[in-house]
Amino acid sequence: MKYSGWPEPGDLVVGKVDEIADFGVFVDLEEYEDKRGLAHISEVASGWIKNVRDHVREGQTVVAKVLEVNESSQQIDLSIKDVNEHQHKEKIQEWKNEQKADNWMLLALGEDVDDETYSAVANAMLAEYETMYEAFEAAAIHGTEALEDTDLDDEEIEAIVSTARENVSVPYVNVTGYVDLSIATGDGVDAIKEALQAAEGNGEVPDEVELSVSYVGSPEYRITVKAPDYKTAEAELEASAKRAEEAIETIGGEGDFHRERHEDDE
Repeated sequence: MKYSGWPEPGDLVVGKVDEIADFGVFVDLEEYEDKRGLAHISEVASGWIKNVRDHVREGQTVVAKVLEVNESSQQIDLSIKDVNEHQHKEKIQEWKNEQKADNWMLLALGEDVDDETYSAVANAMLAEYETMYEAFEAAAIHGTEALEDTDLDDEEIEAIVSTARENVSVPYVNVTGYVDLSIATGDGVDAIKEALQAAEGNGEVPDEVELSVSYVGSPEYRITVKAPDYKTAEAELEASAKRAEEAIETIGGEGDFHRERHEDDE
């Protein structure tokens, strides 16, 4: 999707070098409809420039910083030299992600979707998320819950979630912790089993989280959590350990959560 409006001064934009002149470089903005900017020769590269073509070529994709926008004269002043390598890579990746999201929208809404419907759905997603890619990523992780605060209807939400879960590669993180479980009573084995079942969730673990508990060495058990982000992973790890501790302590045992393995288990 291309924006119909104008970029703001300070924005980073992706463009393709359309024309090279002695005084600068004309750039077609890839993210905006019918918008073209100019990077003056002094804004193409640092230092003295003898030949602009030594620094850019026609057809090259560049990232530029918007210096000034004059809508009345249809002029956008750009700087290529003010974009560092990190900003360049980050912006290109963001642009590529939005191209993916654009394709996913067509999969979700149909190749023949009209512009009005496409824009309405896109704007509803952008009202809750910074980018469409972020909205699709959230839909892949959290399902319909991720879009419940949007103005989309149920059919649209289902289509987006289904498309997201089929196409979005969700980033995951893994965290690990350990819990010691012990009890002195004769039915200790059954008590430990109950505590481990509690640690595994008893149906309380969110769908986007994978949690497993494994035996390390008496009385230590390893809890491994795979989740979309560290905040969620850490919260589920602590919740798992707490469930195990409460389960064992309720029947007279002891539970202790720690982040590292005991030295004698190495």
